Amino acid sequence: MRQVAIYGKGGIGKSTTTQNTVAALAEMGKHIMVVGCDPKADSNRLLLHGMNQRTVLDTLREEGEDVDLEDIIKVGYGGTKCVESGGPEPGVGCAGRGIITSINLLEQLGAYTDDLDYVFYDVLGDVVCGGFAMPIREGKAQEIYIVASGEMMALYAANNICKGIKKYAMTGGVRLGGIICNSRKVDNEFELLTHFAKELGSQLIHFVPRDNMVQRAEINKKTVIDYDPSHPQADEYRTLARNIDGNDMFVVPNPMTQDRLEQMLMEHGILD
Repeated sequence: MRQVAIYGKGGIGKSTTTQNTVAALAEMGKHIMVVGCDPKADSNRLLLHGMNQRTVLDTLREEGEDVDLEDIIKVGYGGTKCVESGGPEPGVGCAGRGIITSINLLEQLGAYTDDLDYVFYDVLGDVVCGGFAMPIREGKAQEIYIVASGEMMALYAANNICKGIKKYAMTGGVRLGGIICNSRKVDNEFELLTHFAKELGSQLIHFVPRDNMVQRAEINKKTVIDYDPSHPQADEYRTLARNIDGNDMFVVPNPMTQDRLEQMLMEHGILD
């Protein structure tokens, strides 16, 4: 069982990328559980066709400690098991605690079964401390993929996440599996992301082109593979899924200094 965590700048498209990749892996016959680690509880929306899934924290608040797996797991596209950690009401308490509570409960209830090929953790924003770092800090996820684009702040966040991976690599055993580019059609984007990944000591695992089919599928509450399996964008996610499935390059990244990152952006014409 491979445990994978997806990180990246807030709004970069982590949940969309994760769900479309999971749909492609499910199409390949893989058995997968997706653990949403965002208080918004939208990590499985497309896999569940828009179902408003009750979160782990809401279930515990409403029903107490006597909870069964079927109370917190829903089955989505391709038989994927879907879990949403949830969080406190806005402005109250620590959202990271929801991730800790959720993962501990899943372990106690025996959710991590031998028949699972993958567990995906879709983690909120670019936070690498506290509860949000649990998949890294406690070795829950062995491999990390960072979703980025050619935009400066997306690369700044990705570089910062690599600092967190490096910090916990020796204790948790976590490794960076690669960078996923969710394209924003920035000038020289492919070359920049390839260079960025290489500088970290890693790889660009796939360049996902920008296509409005992704938005059309989302409006219809589906992944691209589910909504229009013959569309070229569906093949992009199939390629990403195959690249992850066959990946054998896992590294402790070498984060850049801020000066080096900005120099690299200037080399590729991103900064004047």
